[in-house]
Amino acid sequence: MNKRNIWQLAACCVGTALVTAVGIFTVEGVLLQNLTGSASESLRFLRAMHLVKQNYNGDVDNHTLYDGAIKGMVESVGDPYTVYLNRKDYKQLTEMTDGSFGGIGIVFGKRGDDYIVISALPDNPGAAAGIKSGDIITAVDDKETRTMNMEQVATAIRGKQGTEVTLELKDKEGNLRKVRVVRQEIKTQSVGAEMLPNSKIGYIRIAVFNESTASDFAKEYKKLEAAGMEATIVDLRGNPGGLLDTGVGVARMLVPKGPIVSVVHKTGAKEEYNSTLEQVKYPLAVLVNHGTASAAEIVSGAVKDTKAGKLFGVKTFGKGSVQSVYPLDGSTAVKVTVANYYTPSGVSIHNVGIEPDVVVELPETAREDVQLLAAEQYLKEQLQKK
Repeated sequence: MNKRNIWQLAACCVGTALVTAVGIFTVEGVLLQNLTGSASESLRFLRAMHLVKQNYNGDVDNHTLYDGAIKGMVESVGDPYTVYLNRKDYKQLTEMTDGSFGGIGIVFGKRGDDYIVISALPDNPGAAAGIKSGDIITAVDDKETRTMNMEQVATAIRGKQGTEVTLELKDKEGNLRKVRVVRQEIKTQSVGAEMLPNSKIGYIRIAVFNESTASDFAKEYKKLEAAGMEATIVDLRGNPGGLLDTGVGVARMLVPKGPIVSVVHKTGAKEEYNSTLEQVKYPLAVLVNHGTASAAEIVSGAVKDTKAGKLFGVKTFGKGSVQSVYPLDGSTAVKVTVANYYTPSGVSIHNVGIEPDVVVELPETAREDVQLLAAEQYLKEQLQKK
């Protein structure tokens, strides 16, 4: 066989191979297109994984590759609240919403590139160590947080009870300090209440919105009524939020018949949550600050917009998005921002916050709780008008 015939044969073989490949990729391409929306991008992903497994000079674990791929894909949307939850993260998230979890008792959010402490929960190790709302977490155990996502920061802070974690913090004046905290089991008592001394004003503090908050609030509210309550203060300062449903449940006891909050999804579908309360029972004041966020802002926004009461304090944090957790395989999940919520007047407070009706600063050097005193004075005036 001469060279010309050899090349003709080779050309025929290559042609046959290309036809076969085109046939295969046409079928697979249609399937990938339907499944992922882009056959070419899916093939690019599979080729990258194949090249790493085939050529990387070291051990390659399939689970690690897929874990990294999912994490990168989810976080590429650029939303700090949309994250991949590995086995450890998912377990800790479940424990936290159940009302008991390990750590130091702080809740933080992301604003720009900064991780900001929303709340240091009372009677927990973080607050005892001097961590305050507004502190910026710049490093955890000497690892800079700017290289980490939110779940990684949270995972680094949490750990085995009795072990130490060191946080580098920057205060509002830009001063850096390091704080060493011993991790403990964190108990979140959601609701506490009492009658204010020498008055008919009931005081209810909500620390966080977990599974039991709405029912706990209802029980404490009834106790205060039995004790002679004629006006109510609800303290949401430093409350980082939590579950939307429990926030709505509390609002239904405070605001009159009508909208509490509306949740709008990417499709434009709207879910509206309403109150059926015929009228506001007692004069109401709500305390808010920069640590009031999420579900706590749902309650605050409903009170302000419906004029069920007045807000006292300083502007709230501004988290007006809603996340859903989608399990992947029983031990991992993705947490995705699925909607934004709007107050009864149709306002989105995301990254904006809620301005109180009465602005009252609380200096760190203050000897008295001037925000509480302002709310108490307002309610006493309302009771005198009766």
